[in-house]
Amino acid sequence: MNSPAPETPTRAKRRIWNFTPALPIQTSPYWDWPIKPLASLKYLLQSWNPLALRALLLFFAVITWNFFTPSLDRIATLSWDWVFEIWLRNFCILMVVAGGLHLALWKFRTQANEYRYDMRPMMKGAKVFTFKNQVWDNMFWTLGPALTFWTFWESFILYAYANGWITMITLDGNPITFTLMTIFIPIWAGFHFYWLHRLLHVGVLYTKVHAWHHRNINTGPWSGLAMHPVESFFLMFDTMIFFLLPSHPVLAIFLLFHHGIGAPTSHAGFENLKLGNKAKFLVGDFFHQLHHRFFDCNYGTYETPWDEWFNTFHDGTEDGNEMVKQRRRKIWMS
Repeated sequence: MNSPAPETPTRAKRRIWNFTPALPIQTSPYWDWPIKPLASLKYLLQSWNPLALRALLLFFAVITWNFFTPSLDRIATLSWDWVFEIWLRNFCILMVVAGGLHLALWKFRTQANEYRYDMRPMMKGAKVFTFKNQVWDNMFWTLGPALTFWTFWESFILYAYANGWITMITLDGNPITFTLMTIFIPIWAGFHFYWLHRLLHVGVLYTKVHAWHHRNINTGPWSGLAMHPVESFFLMFDTMIFFLLPSHPVLAIFLLFHHGIGAPTSHAGFENLKLGNKAKFLVGDFFHQLHHRFFDCNYGTYETPWDEWFNTFHDGTEDGNEMVKQRRRKIWMS
């Protein structure tokens, strides 16, 4: 009697992530049809949690405008001294936010691998990076072109306010418009980011420009603004909306913070920053982490609908992984 053939052991599926938020991830209900007003209101209130990043960006924008920005009287006359003050302030912000997160999460590993998405280390000795070092590369392109263009766009928009080129409103004089503009800005930032990002994934714009940013398959805080100078220049072009809509300089700073501070935090590589033994602060963006891992998905943000509408939304599940594989097969076969 023949003995049965031994079973071939099945290989365990490779684990992609060390940590993920609750899956599947979901985008905002703003764009659902039929419309969901209660769900949209609930999401809006949650997104403006006073202890969450968005509210803190607005709070810091107010502090920055009142205490760390030259007066509009000075800005009305173009001068390198007030431009340098803005550059220096933004430099300090990057050193505190990107530098502080890098030191805490990656250098001194204050929370080890807790809430860390990808277990791969920052790359060293890789020719693809400037100086053959991912962190040095990221710092160079962040503190060079990205910081320069952040300062350029902020200086330009404040100069426009100071010279009356833009309609300026105040909270006291126009409370409803001011509030609506405040709520609109994160959505506008997501709108701009999606369409710019989608364009940068086309042809030569990807191979010659955006591919620089995608060298960071695994990201850290300094990766957020580490990109080709052409991309750095257009990243904050969304401030031009203020030439069309009435607003206030503090809201322009708030919009710029979505990129200048939002990029380092969203690329931190960790979902949360631990504060003590139990408290935590959400810094990461798993939605965008999926984009860096799989490239052809999640071009926008949680608040933009186009990834779902155009079938590029990855919800973090195995089905999402399969969706990306199928898209790649179609591209290769076409």
